[in-house]
Amino acid sequence: MKEENNNCISRRTFLRYAGSLAAFAGASTILPSYALAGFNGREVVSPKGPDNIIDLTVGHVPMKIGNKKGKAIGLNGTVPGPLVRMQEGQDVLIRVKNELDEDTSIHWHGILPPFQMDGVPGVSFDGIKPGTTFEYRYTLNQNGTYWYHSHSKLQEQLGHYGPLIVDPADKDPVEYDREYPIVLSDWTFESPYDVLKNLKKSEGYYNYQRRDVGEFIHDSKENGLGTTVKDYLSFARMRMSATDITDVTGATYTYLMNGHGPGSNWNALFKPGERVRLRFINAAASSFFDVRIPGLKMSVVQADAQNIEPIPVDEFRIGIAETYDVIVEPEEDKAYTIFAESFDRSGYARGTLAPREGMPAPIPEQRPRPTRSMKDMGMNMAAMNMSGMDMGGNMKKMNHEGHEGHGSMNMKSEPVKHGPEDHGPGAAAVADYQYDRLDEPGIGLGNDGRKVLVYRDLKKLTPNIDTRPPEREVELHLTGNMERYMWSFDGKEFHEVDSPIQFKHNERLRLILVNDTMMEHPIHLHGMWMELENGNGAYNPRKHTLLVQPAQRISALITPRDKGRWAFHCHILYHMEMGMFRVVEVADEDGSIYETGEDYG
Repeated sequence: MKEENNNCISRRTFLRYAGSLAAFAGASTILPSYALAGFNGREVVSPKGPDNIIDLTVGHVPMKIGNKKGKAIGLNGTVPGPLVRMQEGQDVLIRVKNELDEDTSIHWHGILPPFQMDGVPGVSFDGIKPGTTFEYRYTLNQNGTYWYHSHSKLQEQLGHYGPLIVDPADKDPVEYDREYPIVLSDWTFESPYDVLKNLKKSEGYYNYQRRDVGEFIHDSKENGLGTTVKDYLSFARMRMSATDITDVTGATYTYLMNGHGPGSNWNALFKPGERVRLRFINAAASSFFDVRIPGLKMSVVQADAQNIEPIPVDEFRIGIAETYDVIVEPEEDKAYTIFAESFDRSGYARGTLAPREGMPAPIPEQRPRPTRSMKDMGMNMAAMNMSGMDMGGNMKKMNHEGHEGHGSMNMKSEPVKHGPEDHGPGAAAVADYQYDRLDEPGIGLGNDGRKVLVYRDLKKLTPNIDTRPPEREVELHLTGNMERYMWSFDGKEFHEVDSPIQFKHNERLRLILVNDTMMEHPIHLHGMWMELENGNGAYNPRKHTLLVQPAQRISALITPRDKGRWAFHCHILYHMEMGMFRVVEVADEDGSIYETGEDYG
């Protein structure tokens, strides 16, 4: 039965969830059970019966954060959607019913199903029509922390996402006493379609943190007038602000943790001495987060659902669509703040790890917003006057705050050669010099004595199976025109591309990504793992999403084991919508994308 009024939840759905929600005071929206205090790892939605069936319903639900109300797209009546928990080795049947008045879809982010079950309209299936139910069928040949989300229009920004955990068939190498999925996201009471219109009108529409006269005077005193003028003019020529950190900011966003706004004190409970596993998932549409728990060391044990050698850190940056599992071991009978600061410092999400419900903990003071550097422009730092620059390409007002000791100076010795038109109007600039940056924690991090996770740290717990050298290389440039809000690969938006990127079934190839823009891009490849080449050889980590920094050259080895058509895109929702999207086709030598004897109709 459909809802008669899309502005309110149906009576049947309300009755189903009211009993469990009524006792929870101060909820900032309709929340799934794992978002309530005291969640102890119980399966929330898991396969039932001999056919291992899961039922999910997509529909409109009300959204309330503080005193503001809006309308979201939820699953089974909640935002985020319910925790889907399954077992490695299971053959599952997931029935998704669409109660919206438009098409919808679910993509199982990081899961490797047959491509027809991948959930990308126009690439792997036609989408789920209003009033219909689509059946996803696949075998779980993996385990770890994943998530799911819509791949239809801008529904992801409206709340259409949720966590997914696949328990290992064998003993989990990570020991813990209790666990919590922590879904980070961003919410706006504006229509996401209006947000996109605003970005197309003005690239800095939501940037309320621009440099002003006072900052110019301050920089001049710190660094000298000449150096400051040179810096400001460089950004003016690029038609880019040094404070353009992210497209959409806290000017419109509220940052959420498991559906709670920062004013709501979500609790994750523990007993002193326990090992607590926190499964962080960045389900945001446009936001990166810097995560720390003041007073507690975190041990990172899993990245993108892959077990890694434990890495003790104080803080980590999580790109959109990435997941990181950490273990914390609080010894004291006290509360700790789980603090996820937006990386442009325009806001934060937070929760509380506490021995008892309702306990507060101090909220850290937000740090000043960072600024872009000359290095982010892809400039040749070795040829510049390094007495005026730090290792990160920033002016040396930051002897104690800058990137010194963190900025990798590894770069190509010659400027990168581009086409005669430098990728055309779709690329406002090119990174003439490209940097390794795997040792860099990212803009605004690593300057305060804290140990911050870097990609170089990631080392897979077990070796990768395919040790063949790559047979060929595929190089793609991440391109954009911020002023015109155009995003693309190699200067071409998706609608301008005639054919898919061709991968051969079971070949060994090296994928090279070059970021010609001054923004970070989380690049997600469906249907296969990317083995990040970070210097750990056979133990290079496998990732489904790579966060590529400005002017960075990054590479990964790939063995395309599953034939089909797979999406490849930036996971900033608005960048994908505006053209930073391609299709990768994995086929046999004869062009077939189907297994022998298979009939997919």
